[in-house]
Formats: sequence, structure tokens, C-alpha cells
Amino acid sequence: MGTPAPLGLQGAYALGQRSGYDELRTRLLDVASELLMASGPESLTVRRIAAEAGCATTVIYTMFGSKEGLAEALYLEGFERFRRRLAAVTPRPDPYEYLVALQPIYREAALAEPGYYSLMFERAIPGFVPSERARTLARAALNIIDRVIADCISAGYMTPTQPRKVADALWAAAQGAISLERAGHLSDSSTYDAVTAATISHFLIRRG
Repeated sequence: MGTPAPLGLQGAYALGQRSGYDELRTRLLDVASELLMASGPESLTVRRIAAEAGCATTVIYTMFGSKEGLAEALYLEGFERFRRRLAAVTPRPDPYEYLVALQPIYREAALAEPGYYSLMFERAIPGFVPSERARTLARAALNIIDRVIADCISAGYMTPTQPRKVADALWAAAQGAISLERAGHLSDSSTYDAVTAATISHFLIRRG
């Protein structure tokens, strides 16, 4: 491949603009997430978010269209952050080992992003319902687990079935334990580890 052409002044300016836009968008989402956790959904007014982020309200309307658009952006950003954490796990040559390695990372992601998590899974904003497109994109963010499960099936570790069936069962088990832990009913990861391990084991092919 040849050396990429230099950006030039106009290209560098456009790249700088995009970088600034992305940074401001991330800042606005983080401010909204923090307000949601600290002060509840009633704090998520465009005026309050703009004041906390140090920008004009018109910026928020330009980026997100409306308060509902901002809520959906938060919802999708939460799943994207989960995706990045899972994608950062070093792939293992053995798919079963890789699947096991991914499980604690999902819990870590949930506990590290409480504002996003509450919006993604606990209906933290009354009346907010993600669009069908947003739900599809959200589920796609977790496709790395589907792919690793498919590899486990191909390698003969798991009973042949739809990978999504296994992934959804694992997701349900994980979410149940995380919800109890967030509510203060569980003090550590032991129950999460047990239920996710048991779910994976349920689909394993018994040998010998």
C-alpha cells in the first residue's frame, strides 16, 4: 500500500473539528449520565446539562435533536462502552477459555458505568422507550459473545444450537446477579461467577 496523501490544511481542520465534536458529545453524555445517577431523571433538562457541560443549549439540540434523542444516545453509548470493554479482552486460541475470560468483564462494565447501566436496563428515565433500531444496535454491541459461543459450538464444546439462544441465557443469568448486587443483596462476584458458570455448563457436551 502507498503512503497516505497528506491531509493538507483543510483536511487537518476538518479532522480537528470532528475530534472536537466527538469530545464534546462524549462530555455531554457523561454529564447527563452523572446527573442521572446523582439527581435522578428530573435533572436531565437540556438547560441543566448544558450548564454542567459549559455549552449552549442549542449545541445539545443540534447534536441530539431533543431530550428523547439524548436519552437514546445515552442508551446506545452505554452499550458501546460495554462493547469496547469486551473487545479489549485478548482473544484466546481456545474458544471456551475465551468465553470464560469474557464473563467477569461484563460484570466489571456494568458496575463501572452505573449511570449508563441504569438507563440501559432499569428504565431510569420514566417514559423513555428505545426505538426498535436502538434495541437492534444495542444487542449487536454484544455480538462478540455470540461469535465466541458459535466458535465453542464449532469446536465441539457445546451442543449444536443457535448461538443467540446460549448468549441470551447467559445474558439473563448475568443480569439477574448484577441487579441483585447493585441493589445491595449480594456483596461480591461469587454469585455472578456461579450463575454464569452454571449457564455455560448447561450447554456443554458431556464427555466420557
